[in-house]
Amino acid sequence: MSSASYINRELSWLEFNHRVLGEALNKDLPLLERLKFLAITGSNLDEFYQVRVGGLEALKLSGSKTKDITGMTCAEQLKRIRTRVIEMRKDQYDLLTEDLIPALEKENIHLTSPSKLPANVHAQLTDRFHTMISPLLTPIAISEDAPTPFIKNMEITVVAELVQEDTSRYVIIGVPDLLDRFIIHIEAEETFIVSVEELIAHNIGFLFPEEKVSHTAIFRTTRNADITLEDEEARDLANEMEDVLSQRKFGHTVRLEVHTGVSRSLLTLIKSLTSNKAEHFFRIPSFLCLADMMGLAFMGGFDHLREKAWNPQPSPLIDSSESMFTNISKQDILLHHPYESFEPVVRLLEEAAVDEQTLAIKQVLYRTSKHSRIIEALLKAAQNGKKVTVLVELKARFDEANNLQRADELLNAGVQIVYGVKNLKTHAKIAMIIRNEAGSLTRYLHLGTGNYNESTAKIYTDISYLTKKSNYGADASTFFNAVTGRSQLTRFKKLRPAPTHMKKHLLNMINSEALRAKQGEKALIMAKVNSIQDKEVIDALYKASKAGVEIKINVRGVCCLKTGNRKEAANIHIVSIIDRYLEHARVFYFHQGGEEELYFASADWMTRNLDKRIELMVPVEDGKSKHKLIRILESAFKDNQNAHLILPDGTSEKVVKKGKAYRLQAEQQKKAEQAYASLKLKQSTTFEPHTPNEK
Repeated sequence: MSSASYINRELSWLEFNHRVLGEALNKDLPLLERLKFLAITGSNLDEFYQVRVGGLEALKLSGSKTKDITGMTCAEQLKRIRTRVIEMRKDQYDLLTEDLIPALEKENIHLTSPSKLPANVHAQLTDRFHTMISPLLTPIAISEDAPTPFIKNMEITVVAELVQEDTSRYVIIGVPDLLDRFIIHIEAEETFIVSVEELIAHNIGFLFPEEKVSHTAIFRTTRNADITLEDEEARDLANEMEDVLSQRKFGHTVRLEVHTGVSRSLLTLIKSLTSNKAEHFFRIPSFLCLADMMGLAFMGGFDHLREKAWNPQPSPLIDSSESMFTNISKQDILLHHPYESFEPVVRLLEEAAVDEQTLAIKQVLYRTSKHSRIIEALLKAAQNGKKVTVLVELKARFDEANNLQRADELLNAGVQIVYGVKNLKTHAKIAMIIRNEAGSLTRYLHLGTGNYNESTAKIYTDISYLTKKSNYGADASTFFNAVTGRSQLTRFKKLRPAPTHMKKHLLNMINSEALRAKQGEKALIMAKVNSIQDKEVIDALYKASKAGVEIKINVRGVCCLKTGNRKEAANIHIVSIIDRYLEHARVFYFHQGGEEELYFASADWMTRNLDKRIELMVPVEDGKSKHKLIRILESAFKDNQNAHLILPDGTSEKVVKKGKAYRLQAEQQKKAEQAYASLKLKQSTTFEPHTPNEK
């Protein structure tokens, strides 16, 4: 295929973030929900700059002339990115200043500057500055005879020009992370909110009583965080990761954001302090770091400005009066989070920790929650004499420090820790519990698409699968032996691991559908993924489409596959759904002449997942679970409320609303509620006969 057949990955990602921004622009949503989506776009863009732009900048600085699949060099991509981000930034801040802030005013929520506060509120916040903020600040003087102070990555910094008689000098103050970003003050029925950096800038004169504050400015530096772990020769991966975390703090500047209105002298100083040579310099008309608006979106006392809480429902397949081992012994259980609760997964591990028949637990941890019941269960299991082995992936970006701490806790409790796999990131989601049942070893498995994180399980849509099938268990043992013993990922009967099996099997399945289409049979592929970027997979889909295979894909983010009326894409239909929950599950369907094959996976259709990570793709064979997954896939293409069509140029547009309104996430929640309500009704109308004890 020519380079014209593909969409650039970075530009496609920016279009995804624009779809998220579309939810913030949606006036049908409650006000704080819109603010939440704006915060998400800011957080997304922060990570994009640290990782994707940072990586491109590093390649550019190295002199690389490497081109992506669309034929663009690093420099060309960076130029296109900047142009698109300028447009997005304008949309973000127009929304904030011209729409959201005025709308908040109408609700008596004043997101404002210290100078515009009523006198009594101003006095109270000034007192707060003196008592709770000022003691934590460390002003640093800028002088020619002192080393240039280092500006931390992503830290909001206040800079001031001070004048005494005819002499001026400069100081900077980094806003400490331990301070709340926004100070919320409630006075009668009104809520006043100011940013901590503006309060510092407003009161900075108190720190220098003998000098006049001539000018102040607020800025933020973004540094390259795409630091590669060179673990080929690393003897101690944990120590090596600490070095990587240290390097990240000192990465080169890839973005500089400064408040609009900054004086020329302060701007010159800021640029010299940050060594800003990148093209990505932005003047910001309002608050820096939109990601911190998330705290305001969830501030207490304003439930009427948010959507009604959705509570994950208990699964009707699980009897809460029986142990999870009994439940899984009765049938395989497929759960769709967050519509169905993640609690059974947590309960399974908690029961295993104290279960006398449990001998061993093996698990992969990629990202966990801050206060994790799963970690506590593993700790308890080790304390109770179980053989616990945990693979902790230290290369989970931005969770490295947390995972290092978790690994230390587990190690100190006697857990066998494996720090990932050399040269590969372990992204598979699997836990195995081995029990002695009547003298025979039985393996209970949890396999999933999401992380073992109780918090994100409430806001990410994911699949969990609980089974004790012996062939799945045998594959799970093979998997753990390979990743802990550093052997080859071979001899699998059911599970399809990457990088050895998954991609080959996917390509075979796609090609098989193409062959059936050529023979005049019905041929259909449906998939739900976060991203599509791998060229081999895209080319296989193009060939299948050209052969007559109907291809329907629900992709959340990056889509390098170009839709349109060309022969190779005419049968490909792609939608993206942006809604309350982050679409995170990966599910694949192949019609196979009516012998439908269903899989879920931890991997996206990206080269990094299929060739450079340890992942798992799991076949689903029991009828109930297959039917459930098919309904989930089909629902995505019914959505006419929050679905977007991916267009041939990589942009997207909302699906035209035809017929009865259908919102995938609302429907899934409704189904989960109805299923649990039916179970409760059945239980309340079913009478169990009393059987007298035999004597």
